[in-house]
Amino acid sequence: MSDTSTPNNATKTSAARRFLTARRVTLMSSVAGMAALALAAGAGLGPTTNFTALTAPAYAQNVQRPAGFADIVEKVKPAVVSVRVRMGADGPRASAMRDSDPFGPGSPFEEFFRRFGRPDNMPGQRGPGRRNFTTGQGSGFLISADGYAVTNNHVVDKAEKVEVTTDAGKTYTAKVIGTDPRTDLALIKLDDASGMPFVRLSDAAPRIGDWVLAVGNPFGLGGTVTAGIVSARGRDIGAGPYDDFIQIDAPVNKGNSGGPTFDVDGNVIGVNTAIFSPSGGSVGIAFAIPSETVKTVVAQLKDKGQVTRGWIGVQIQPVTQDIADSLGLKEPRGALVAEPQSGSPAAKAGIKSGDVIVSVDGNPVKDARMLARRISSVAPGTTVKLGVFTDGKERNVSVTLGELPKDRQASKGQDSEDSGRSTNEPRLGLSLAPAGSVAGAGGEGVVITGVDPEGAAATHGFSTGDVILEVGGKTVSSPAEVRKALTDARGSGKKTVLMRVKSGQGTRFVAIPLGNA
Repeated sequence: MSDTSTPNNATKTSAARRFLTARRVTLMSSVAGMAALALAAGAGLGPTTNFTALTAPAYAQNVQRPAGFADIVEKVKPAVVSVRVRMGADGPRASAMRDSDPFGPGSPFEEFFRRFGRPDNMPGQRGPGRRNFTTGQGSGFLISADGYAVTNNHVVDKAEKVEVTTDAGKTYTAKVIGTDPRTDLALIKLDDASGMPFVRLSDAAPRIGDWVLAVGNPFGLGGTVTAGIVSARGRDIGAGPYDDFIQIDAPVNKGNSGGPTFDVDGNVIGVNTAIFSPSGGSVGIAFAIPSETVKTVVAQLKDKGQVTRGWIGVQIQPVTQDIADSLGLKEPRGALVAEPQSGSPAAKAGIKSGDVIVSVDGNPVKDARMLARRISSVAPGTTVKLGVFTDGKERNVSVTLGELPKDRQASKGQDSEDSGRSTNEPRLGLSLAPAGSVAGAGGEGVVITGVDPEGAAATHGFSTGDVILEVGGKTVSSPAEVRKALTDARGSGKKTVLMRVKSGQGTRFVAIPLGNA
């Protein structure tokens, strides 16, 4: 008799477990197979490829990674050098370096080094029978195979000995070929150098936002690379009359001075020269001299050992909106001539006070700094055509450039005494007297003998002792003439009047709103 009984609960449970286990194995195998096929397909392999052959290195080669700067660094770093200088212990620069010496006077090491001397590799050598000296360090870069290199003037200034260490670790003695303090550039030449790696100066100006690499010798550490972007261009940091710096945010520190800033093609776009730092370390604001300037200066240093610049002989100032309105210019532009120097090329060409130079050889002049840079970049003896806005219209004037005097100082007027006869001008806030009646004021114009601190003149920078030479383009010699010129300007519908004023800082134009006169 056959057994037709129903399986008990234990038998049912065992069968169900076997079924589920087999099902899980099938599913896991399917998932693994799909993953292997997908991974193989992603690696460019066919569906029949054995999955175990897809090793980790093969897979890594096909992973997308962000681009880096290693190739550029490998290309340019051998041309960047460390510059070490030695100078006598006398002089302001050596003194400043000693003041920052952590092992100098006042340090815990002072007595030890006084008794036993300093090791040879320490700054401020002071052993018995040795001449005191100070050492400093900076950066530079090679621009030719025969060992010419660029650095900062302030790195090698007054150096008695210059040593250059390459990225490969070889040290050369270097000679200073020439320096240019006005742009803070210097050209040096490595002795007995040949076949050196070198880099090129860029022909193109960088754009704001472009990637840059700074390479140099910060804190004496040697070849250090940092990256950032161009933050701004045309920066004026008050370093000199030709300021036109590139601002970068690549970290730059002490010792980076003279080192290059590269673009992503490995060309030098600038020479690192200054940082903005409340603490002395990098805060992401550094300034580099543009390659365009470097090219011009280095070429002259190599050829003549010094830089000569064109000169027209005018004292200039920016054109503000008030000044533009006073002169009838539609917008502030160009450089306002405050005073041409007697016998200068500009004076000989007929340029006079109150003229605005708006172009050089047809190229627009944005402001006074641009005019200074344009003229200085032209060789002395060259004739240039200046666009001059004068008497409400523009004309061209040919000027043959002279050579900028090496130690030219801005002309200064004599200090005036606060004495003599005065005439009150309460609405302008000035007390005035003819210059001839005040000792030391000279014989031209009207001297200011008092300034109301609440008046309009005080807010526009007038001071006691200043001499007003012109008002509204008219020469003045008495307080009455000043008042008449102001009245005439208001009567002609002008909102501001231009006054030419001589002070201890030179001659300048000041625009005074007539509503406050």
